[in-house]
Amino acid sequence: MSTTVDQSFVKQFEAEVHIAYQQMGSKLRGTVRSKNNVKGSSTTFQKVGKGTASVKARHGLVPVMSIDHTPVECSLYDYYAGDWVDALDELKVSLDERRVIASAGAYALGRKTDDLIIDGLADATETVGDYSTGLTKGLILSAFEKLNNVDVPDDGQRFGIVGAHQWNELLNISEFSDSGFIGEEYPWLKGTESRKWLGIVWILHTGLPLADTDNRDCFIYHKTAVGHASGQDVKTDVTWHGDHAAHFVNNSMSQGASLIDATGIVKIKVDDDAAIS
Repeated sequence: MSTTVDQSFVKQFEAEVHIAYQQMGSKLRGTVRSKNNVKGSSTTFQKVGKGTASVKARHGLVPVMSIDHTPVECSLYDYYAGDWVDALDELKVSLDERRVIASAGAYALGRKTDDLIIDGLADATETVGDYSTGLTKGLILSAFEKLNNVDVPDDGQRFGIVGAHQWNELLNISEFSDSGFIGEEYPWLKGTESRKWLGIVWILHTGLPLADTDNRDCFIYHKTAVGHASGQDVKTDVTWHGDHAAHFVNNSMSQGASLIDATGIVKIKVDDDAAIS
């Protein structure tokens, strides 16, 4: 066995990791504000207040809105997902099996990306429900109303994320179950459980906060409410270690997420063990 990795193998492996991360690694990255190629350990997102239009006297000065600009800092952290590939095992590994190994690292980092975004959503202050019931149409309409009351834009960039149990509850709502899948409209959701209802893109996600075994937090939010920053997207390094007679495949990324505007998020508190009628 050569002590250097064949370069075509390395390039193909890196390509497969990148593709896997883009296709299936993260469900939520496309649902929030995003900054790429950030230099340094943090970046800043701007939170912009509301402007007010005024009349102008003939030949007078145009009134200044004096919109409030509040910078929100987002820190980036480094994350790694690596594993060993034994040299003799490589002789037996088919193309499909190699893809499985590549995908495992990409999926791990994709889940971490979503964890960061969900942590930002969890800082929301506006809530409906009290964990005493499942996800009902009434709770959803209450959250929908809260967004409308504070003029959160209804511009096709509202998203709702729920757990597996809540997805089944949604399917009991005829308006929701009759809505169509939207994977073609949002490529990063292709092949996933996702629908559009009430102008909200609904996504099934298994990583939502769960406390006391059955208290689940779900969220409805606007894309501008949370920011995600990337200093380095998923990068793969394959190194030969003679003392292990194996290659170490290391996947890494530098990313972060933060809450930008709490008024654009409503947390829905539901019972994750409620009976589905």
